[in-house]
Amino acid sequence: MAREMGLGVGPYSPLAGGVLTGKYSRGDLNATNAAVDDGTRKNFNIANGGLTERNLDIADAVKGVATELGRTTAQVGPAWTLRNPDVTASLIGARTLAQLEDNLGALEVDFTASQLARLEAAAAIQLGYPHDLLASDRMREVTQGDLKIETRR
Repeated sequence: MAREMGLGVGPYSPLAGGVLTGKYSRGDLNATNAAVDDGTRKNFNIANGGLTERNLDIADAVKGVATELGRTTAQVGPAWTLRNPDVTASLIGARTLAQLEDNLGALEVDFTASQLARLEAAAAIQLGYPHDLLASDRMREVTQGDLKIETRR
């Protein structure tokens, strides 16, 4: 939408509140204290829907690419965001000098086409209903005239 309207994008949290760093696991999805606001980033992510199976799948893809490149996930996440031509700037959330220095390594990350394809596939937005219905085999049968309708008398 932003591209179509000529708008720049300034995303924040290219590491998804730390989820893309790999510091959370699927075991964290079942945390019983998630409803308690103790100020931790984990509970914040759980309570706000940021720590999900889908996001952990994306984190796995980021980790795999980081390993291949000999980089950290804290470099791959922002680098992936910055390679989008619609992104004018990305706001990182480094809390320490070490985190900032690690994030700045994103400026030196180069991806292969295969790596980018894996990241994009992992993060592809599922459109859901009615798109899933319209793309179904059943709907293709209906629209292509292959559906056989029996009438009863």
